[in-house]
Amino acid sequence: MKLFISRPMPDPVAEAARASFDVTMRQTNAPLSHDEMVAALTDYDVVLPTLGDLFKAPVFDAVPTPRAKLLANFGVGYNHIDVAAARAAGLEVTNTPGAVTDATADIALTLMLMSARRAGEGERLVRSGRWEGWHPTQMLGLHLSGKVLGIVGMGRIGQAIARRAMHGFGMKIAYFTRSPKDLPDLPGAQAVNELHRLMGLSDMVVIAVPASPQTHHLIDAAALGAMQPHAHLVNIARGDIVEEAALIAALQDRRIGGAGLDVYEFEPRVPEALLALDNVVLLPHLGTAALEVRTEMGLMAVDNLRAFQAGKALPNAV
Repeated sequence: MKLFISRPMPDPVAEAARASFDVTMRQTNAPLSHDEMVAALTDYDVVLPTLGDLFKAPVFDAVPTPRAKLLANFGVGYNHIDVAAARAAGLEVTNTPGAVTDATADIALTLMLMSARRAGEGERLVRSGRWEGWHPTQMLGLHLSGKVLGIVGMGRIGQAIARRAMHGFGMKIAYFTRSPKDLPDLPGAQAVNELHRLMGLSDMVVIAVPASPQTHHLIDAAALGAMQPHAHLVNIARGDIVEEAALIAALQDRRIGGAGLDVYEFEPRVPEALLALDNVVLLPHLGTAALEVRTEMGLMAVDNLRAFQAGKALPNAV
């Protein structure tokens, strides 16, 4: 089978793919253009796309009878793929859950600490040469230990964040999800059935819900308005879950304590207004950016491809 890989992969992933497929691996990290996606569906049997490769309905409309029969997505999130349109065109879609859980949870804790303790702002101060030395009231931030962490979405990643926060920092856990969870390793975790109530009772809110039409702008001006003035918001999920303009306004007006972002609504574009703010930490989508993790993700995608090639059930069909 001919396999098209949309961006360069870690060496072990490329080697595993080449052992089973006739591989073409594109040598740029730019997202695929419309014409490149059309060519991928037309000229290859299977495709390994990544975040930013927008396999939406217009692409499938341009290829009524695609040669490709599988999109083996590199990543757990697949909101860049119109799954219904793919299936209507005769393609299956897979993803890579599990591999990303701990690394993404680690980045959530990184952003929680950086935002609460003003670490980004402090690092910029030192680099600027304007730091005049320690004093008792310098750059006072929010102490996380014992505070309430509100988690929006309590799947694998949400639970991994909660375990780190509860057992590492003694934080109290509240969460908003479609249904209460059985969480024996998180004693006392409180399910909250109303989003704005969760936002209001939390000192720190982390967004860990999958992107979908139902979660688009879930965190809007009203949700941000329910937060306490000292509370911080962290997003490690997908950018369009948060209404970016509303968040910028809340940060500019100091209506919340701060924010930490690893994802953006119109990624990779980051608004100048957001870049200008000191009370927000901005990371370049580092959630899974560890060699071991990216390799595991790629190998999981290859496993999905091999299962398809062998006519077996797909391990991670979406």
